[in-house]
Amino acid sequence: MTKKSFIVTLLTVMLSFNCMDCHAYTVEFGIGYDDPKEGNDGQQKSPILVPEVDINGYTLTFYTPCDGSVLRLVDENDVVVYSTVILTGTTSLVLPSYLSGEYEIQIVQGNIYFYGYIDL
Repeated sequence: MTKKSFIVTLLTVMLSFNCMDCHAYTVEFGIGYDDPKEGNDGQQKSPILVPEVDINGYTLTFYTPCDGSVLRLVDENDVVVYSTVILTGTTSLVLPSYLSGEYEIQIVQGNIYFYGYIDL
């Protein structure tokens, strides 16, 4: 095998591995309050741990625990089109394949919710 053909083969193999995660990305979350006037007037007493979540196709991967949180998908009309409780120990969750388009993803923990945008 010549040096040139070896390099071409190596590049081809590297490109094929690179495309395996072409559609995976990290969801960037903002923080909101569902009802900041109730209870402690919206004052958080401990640091807020923002979830780290990747999405690849319809699969969400949780890198930080979201045990017991509610996951919601909200469409452009502010209608909740999907909602589920994230069970203890969940590291990945497959969203329904009938959903398509852009959605606001929300992870609700008490009065605090984390929101970002995903495209299915």
